[in-house]
Amino acid sequence: MRRADRLFEIIQILRQSNVPLTADSIATELEIGKRTIYRDIAVLMARRVPIRGEAGIGYVLERGFDLPPLMLNVDEVEAVTLGAQWVIANGDRDLSRAALSVLAKVAAVMPHDLKCLVDDPAVVTLPRHEACRSNLDFRKLRRWCRESRKIAIRYQDKSGAETRRTLWPFMMGYVTGCQVVIAWCELREDFRVFREDRIKLVEFFEEQFPISAAVLRRRWMQRQANRLMGEST
Repeated sequence: MRRADRLFEIIQILRQSNVPLTADSIATELEIGKRTIYRDIAVLMARRVPIRGEAGIGYVLERGFDLPPLMLNVDEVEAVTLGAQWVIANGDRDLSRAALSVLAKVAAVMPHDLKCLVDDPAVVTLPRHEACRSNLDFRKLRRWCRESRKIAIRYQDKSGAETRRTLWPFMMGYVTGCQVVIAWCELREDFRVFREDRIKLVEFFEEQFPISAAVLRRRWMQRQANRLMGEST
């Protein structure tokens, strides 16, 4: 484990404890030598991390201490990079641009030994074989989901039949090869998932639906969880 990662882990261990921790207990958790812990604690104190205590008694991190927001370890940097790559490969144009911007900002503040994980990643998301050709305004759809506003769509099912639906959209979903709108459908009086490639027209209304999008998301997620529980029993 690199020293930077060790120092971060020591702070995290102390932060999560309500009692003094000895060097022995910290060393056991990190699977390293006790002398290394003594040296690392001394380094942290020299850097003005507010740790109180001494060898043989235990160490305590004073409450209120916070780390810089982007002190990430290797796995966390790779997770952020992989997630951003997935959005670049699968999201709509605006989200893809936002993900590129996120990667640039992360790389700009990373130390040199971590920056390469963003600039030259060993874990990647492959792009879709076919780019999204939809003319839907996904940025506006996401905004309507956040603001609990109604839309109307003309929707074509897998047999080619078209219907007009008034929806309460509350979530955008991204599945392999397709984006979806998850909404309460007034026609069916139930939750429905609509594939973006079958939505032929969208009308945006200023009218807000009577139940907030946050409540609908919770209800839909609970239904999905119940369904999974039922399938597993």
